[in-house]
Amino acid sequence: MLHYVARRVAVAIGLVWFVATFVFLAIHLVPGDAAEMLLSQGGVAPDPATVAELREKLGLDQPLLRQYMKYVAALLGGNLGSSLVDDHPVAAEIVLRLPRTLELIGAAALLALVVGLPAGTLAALRAGSASDRALSGIAGIALSIPVFVIGTLAILVFAQKLHLVPAGGYVPLARDPLRHVAVLAMPAATIAVGLAAIIFRITRSSVLEVLGRDHVRSARARGIAPLRIVMHHVLRNALIPIVTVLALHLGSLLGGTVLVEYVFNWPGLSGYLVRAVELRDYPEVTGIVLTISVLFVLVNLLVDLAYAVLDPRVRHA
Repeated sequence: MLHYVARRVAVAIGLVWFVATFVFLAIHLVPGDAAEMLLSQGGVAPDPATVAELREKLGLDQPLLRQYMKYVAALLGGNLGSSLVDDHPVAAEIVLRLPRTLELIGAAALLALVVGLPAGTLAALRAGSASDRALSGIAGIALSIPVFVIGTLAILVFAQKLHLVPAGGYVPLARDPLRHVAVLAMPAATIAVGLAAIIFRITRSSVLEVLGRDHVRSARARGIAPLRIVMHHVLRNALIPIVTVLALHLGSLLGGTVLVEYVFNWPGLSGYLVRAVELRDYPEVTGIVLTISVLFVLVNLLVDLAYAVLDPRVRHA
């Protein structure tokens, strides 16, 4: 097990280094002057002296290898640079906003699992029945509705008509826990709708496949209780594809919650990325992309470790 963990951690570290290098090269080797593009507004060419000053500030006037070595050293020290707009440390802003996005995604994933996993299992156990067709139809509708439509309808119904929850905004947990949960509920549920439908479909498919295996038929022949068969013989073997799909979607949500954060005015990392791109703030864009990439690699590492727990055969692969 330790050898497997060490190999997966080494691969994860290599991926992080590759992503960091790719981001550096993408910024520095694309055609055009990065400083000039950052300062260009409305098609008006910036002042050459201003461009030269920004190039010096960003270190773009130095040899590429020297820039790369300074870049790697800064990353190892946790320094992501400062914003070109307000000179605020990028790392500090990411540390402030990242937990909000992770909380939003985590709450949505929990809701999706609570709904999608049992619903998918039930549909598989009653395949072809009216309940299976109804649940599959609901999942299809949930997948077909865009997230911003779900969010807008949620605000209209639950906030403006029924006045059950706030329409948006953010309240720190330490200041008012109940208000914080109330504000979190709608954006998390909005993300969870589509995610629950995806989990439902993969759960139904995976459970159906496992139900047809020989060890499940043998357990039934031995007279083992149906609930025990489902819990110990079916779900455990069906979880690997479910974990895979969930991890992939959680990774994509790290940078894909833009619309939800915008609709509900949630001050997370995705909204910060949109602002950075609009303002052409090179250090902010680099820092956010690196953070999202590292988290994506970390999620995949955790999935690999979960595989080893769910299926011991993976450890020797």
